[in-house]
Amino acid sequence: MELRTLRYFVAVADSGSVSAAAQAVHVTQPALSRQVRALERELRVALFARRGGRLELTAAGRQFVPVARDLVHRAEAARAAAEAFAAGRLVHLTIAATTTTLTDVIAPFLATFGPDDPLPTVREVSGPDAALELLHRGADLAVITQAPPPVWSARALAVLPLFAYVRADHPWAEHTAVDLHELATQTLVVLDPSFRPRQLLREALAGEGIAPPGYVECGNPQVAQALAAAGRGIAVVSDDPRFGLRGLRITTAGGGPRIHLHGAWDPAHHAAPALAALAARIEAFCATRYGDDVLPHHDRGGAAG
Repeated sequence: MELRTLRYFVAVADSGSVSAAAQAVHVTQPALSRQVRALERELRVALFARRGGRLELTAAGRQFVPVARDLVHRAEAARAAAEAFAAGRLVHLTIAATTTTLTDVIAPFLATFGPDDPLPTVREVSGPDAALELLHRGADLAVITQAPPPVWSARALAVLPLFAYVRADHPWAEHTAVDLHELATQTLVVLDPSFRPRQLLREALAGEGIAPPGYVECGNPQVAQALAAAGRGIAVVSDDPRFGLRGLRITTAGGGPRIHLHGAWDPAHHAAPALAALAARIEAFCATRYGDDVLPHHDRGGAAG
């Protein structure tokens, strides 16, 4: 069964006559009639009955129309996708990232997409390794908090500070930064050790020779801020502020712990140049959202992400 024959059948079913269908698909009437008769012979069922000079679908024909139409549409979609692949365009886009990155960076970035951008899907992962594993399994772009191995194409996207979040009535609420030594005198609400902000905090404390302070541990950055808003401690996360909290940048002699965001993709991807351009757009978006000082070339040291 050829797709061309199915297209002819759908054209006749839609128009109700061979002559109108022949004009629509740009073939002669005899050729179109032969194709429809050949389809009926192949299916071993009559699809049309001639009544009053017009072709009417039989019961079998009426039931076969949606099947044929679906096959034709799928074939057209496959052809369009193949043409896009050959041209290096992205039709659909799957991005893998952790919860905080998806919430604070990727989702707001996708809100800027226009009609010419690919249709996006996001996959939430637990960490960089899981995001890179999704690249192996067909994701297009991973946005992660560690530099990817050299096997991947990559672009540094942003260098974001780690924040200490306090309530509006906290004595530090009007400050813009807090020294790590001073911060370590307080009870801290932190994420579990699998999260990059917790790892950076641990590295920064060790680098400054500071004993670990008292911790309240949780497994979600938004919950960490909620606990801080409830007065259970100071939340140390990289998220945007919530619940009316005030964010203070954490400072050290080396500049302070920071999250380094990287975009990674397969260099053999059919749309690798388009993905590189998309990563550049995310970098520019981060600068617009957070300020030019988060651009990677503004980095002046501190904990690597």
